[in-house]
Amino acid sequence: MNQAIGKYRWTICGLVFFATTINYIDRNVISFLKSTFTEQMGWTDGDYADVEIVFKLFYAVGMLGAGRLIDKLGTKIGYGLATLLWSIAGIATALVNTVAGFQIVRGALGVTESGNFPAAIKTVAEWFPKKERALATGIFNSGANIGAIVTPIAVPLIVTYWGWKWAFILTGLLGLVWVVLWFMMYEIPRKHKKLSVAELHYIESDKDEEKATAEEANEPKLSWFKLLGYRQTWAFALGKFLTDPIWWFYLFWLPDFFESTYNIKLLAASWPVAVVYLISTIGSIGGGWLPLYLIRKGWSIPKARKVSMLIYAFCVLPILTALVLGKVNMWLAVGVIGIAAAAHQAWSANIFTTVSDMFPKKATASVTGIGGMFGGLGGICLSFFVQKNMFVHYRSIGQIETAYYIMFVVCGLSYLLAWVLMQVLIGKNRKQLEL
Repeated sequence: MNQAIGKYRWTICGLVFFATTINYIDRNVISFLKSTFTEQMGWTDGDYADVEIVFKLFYAVGMLGAGRLIDKLGTKIGYGLATLLWSIAGIATALVNTVAGFQIVRGALGVTESGNFPAAIKTVAEWFPKKERALATGIFNSGANIGAIVTPIAVPLIVTYWGWKWAFILTGLLGLVWVVLWFMMYEIPRKHKKLSVAELHYIESDKDEEKATAEEANEPKLSWFKLLGYRQTWAFALGKFLTDPIWWFYLFWLPDFFESTYNIKLLAASWPVAVVYLISTIGSIGGGWLPLYLIRKGWSIPKARKVSMLIYAFCVLPILTALVLGKVNMWLAVGVIGIAAAAHQAWSANIFTTVSDMFPKKATASVTGIGGMFGGLGGICLSFFVQKNMFVHYRSIGQIETAYYIMFVVCGLSYLLAWVLMQVLIGKNRKQLEL
């Protein structure tokens, strides 16, 4: 079938995959330097949490503006500009030495990195019909896992041989290379010279999107206030608010979990973290495959999405046993955390796709931005009210495992709560809105 209609859309998906990989490498570098900063600069858990909170705050605010800006600039300019700026911010991290300095550059990184997912979701909406969007989203979203796998392998080696500053410089340079490739290879489908007529027709094959042509770009943009008036927007936003913080927790605290719980050094701790994200890659791609399989079996798109997300929510629950199993063998803990991370990525691939299911293309980046902002706010709340105070307290009394047990309970229950709230808000009318 791909040979008959062409497959250039998957090349575009590949570009988005690599952008997401670089995005996560840049944000994840610091989590593998926490112990280094503690030893060399005297950082506490509170200092680290403060830097993390600033990143999340600016990421959240940036998500709201990023979606709007990308809808206005278009995917090509918006995505390229965001990647250029976050790469510069990543490199600039090598120039600071204080907690305040890190807060400034990580804030800049947060606000610029916020452009990735609104641009990525808009790209998928432009380049794929609805039935393939969850799969395409799952593939590009797996870039987050690949980035999280590459980071624990590369960063400790860079730090060992060249020092922590080069970890930020070398990873930041990757984004600059991607920007060049993006402007060389990307254009919207109707203007792309390498796209066949058959593939263009396939991309625009959804009956309710037949009128979505190049003229749509000239239509008035929807205000945030209007979008916030829809229950569907709040369903997506609350789903992100409750589940995004869990992924933030994995990104910023898993290295410390293995170092603190099992008394191992950074190089040794990097391998279980890498395995967790390797397992999660399976979930990211499989999360897009399952609803596509159900749709091909005759299920409606909303039903396939809803049932798939419920399955993924239940798959997170084994993380409740992580510390108990970890006392038997550390790799058992790695396994259940990996399954939970895989379930998150599967959930993430589908919750992103609900935006293009419920909203027309002209609103996808803006709604994704609103949801991303709420996801960032959820991460800030978790860091400030739970991690910053709880981790400092329990580490001071020598019971850091208790703090991690509480966090794993939060991880296990968040997705089921999010699923229930989303179903209540979306209701029975699951057709795409006409805005």
